[in-house]
Amino acid sequence: MTTDPSKLLTADIKLTTIDSLRSTTVIPFLRRTLDYMHAYPFIITISSEKGGVGKTTLATNLAIYLKAMREELPVTILSFDNHFTIDKMFELKGQKRSGDVHDMLLGAIASTVVHVGQYGVGYIPSSTELSDIHERFKGPMTLTRMLAESGISGIVIIDTRPDLNILTQNALYAADRVLIPVKDMPSLDNCRNIFSLFEQRGIDKKSLALIPCLVDERIKFEGVFKDQKTLLRAFAANRGYRCLDTYISKSPKVESLNTNPDGKIYPILTHARGTEVHGQFTELSRDILHSYDATPESRACLYYTWLAEKEGKKKESYLARLEGLADRCLICGALLAVQPEGRSFYYETSDRTARGFLHDSCFTDMLCASLYGMTSDSQAFGAARMVVADKAGKLVSLLLPKTAHNETTLDYRQFTTTGEQIFQKDVALDGFAEGTLEGINSRLYLLLNESLAGYEGRLRNGIWLAVHPVDPANPDAVLHEEHYRSLQRTQGLIGAAIA
Repeated sequence: MTTDPSKLLTADIKLTTIDSLRSTTVIPFLRRTLDYMHAYPFIITISSEKGGVGKTTLATNLAIYLKAMREELPVTILSFDNHFTIDKMFELKGQKRSGDVHDMLLGAIASTVVHVGQYGVGYIPSSTELSDIHERFKGPMTLTRMLAESGISGIVIIDTRPDLNILTQNALYAADRVLIPVKDMPSLDNCRNIFSLFEQRGIDKKSLALIPCLVDERIKFEGVFKDQKTLLRAFAANRGYRCLDTYISKSPKVESLNTNPDGKIYPILTHARGTEVHGQFTELSRDILHSYDATPESRACLYYTWLAEKEGKKKESYLARLEGLADRCLICGALLAVQPEGRSFYYETSDRTARGFLHDSCFTDMLCASLYGMTSDSQAFGAARMVVADKAGKLVSLLLPKTAHNETTLDYRQFTTTGEQIFQKDVALDGFAEGTLEGINSRLYLLLNESLAGYEGRLRNGIWLAVHPVDPANPDAVLHEEHYRSLQRTQGLIGAAIA
């Protein structure tokens, strides 16, 4: 049965709600309340390569405290570990599952697999099937994008595995706040790997903060460092690590909440009142809420804004390429809007001033005539046309007219997309300079004049035409950013090869 978070509030927690925070947080809080439906999540990642430092206890109880302190704030938790503590803590009896963290990482919209659980906390069920995800998760910001597009608002807490695999790295890069629990020198030593990751990626380390956990108050030292937490903080500061003033004490009472005869896991908020840990979680939650309210745009929001701007620029570039297309096939002259079928070739000049599509039959027949002097009336035309069509459909054709001593020739070559030359032939263009368009090369004349002619009809010096095979079922795809970038790489390689 779900417990009403407002009924879990004790007197000390009530003092940390809106009234006590009004002077610094009421305006951003109200703004966020109105904008929850359109907001992006504020992400908290709990991470440590050292096991047994209280990571999951910190994550689960922090979620409950945040929800209790601000009931209307959506709080969601998920885990990349496979111990299912989150499920045991938040799952409602008889609750039907609609997906888990594995489904989310495979591409399911995160909000569709969030389950409302105990204490009003949203949780994404855990999974033991995450080993196959690592190969799919190549990019460091993949999770950031997933959460930015998730439809989840409020605060999302991510509990990670005690390692720095690709999922942990993604969770670290996505976070607005990273809490790194440390309880001893080995766990403190492991922190350097997390800080090194941020340095390698050029990411600001101000989101990283150590929090001493499982601090045994009974341990005392002689000298400057009188206790465990003071020692850990001093060593952290000496290494340049930021350490929170808050810490979490070791408590037999808290430990018993995870180990009991009935196998349940109980929250500190309801079952450890009066302990120091109870007050420490209150202080930590207050600090997190202050950070949340002071962050006008979360990391997910900023990343999504950057993506939107990037996609917008891609769209503008795509539309500009569309607008610059010739409306006709330059060989047959037919309007492509009237005869859109068979657009199997895309052409573009080396200076990008002319571009468009050519019909498959037009370009293939032109090559047969210009390269081999064969037309539909020629013997063995069918077989020759098949060979020409096959090569043209796999290779990039280069057409470079050259004029010397009033004679024009066509330097025709074929390249692979990696810039390797496969074929070359010089074709005499008799009468080209005089504007003679009759004869077997009439189609070639039309293509060259329409695409390469400049001022007063003269060919632009040193400019060449490349004809690329495209998918006739979706020829416009060549103008999409990824495909067009690949095409430009090929153009660059060809240009270098003929220079």
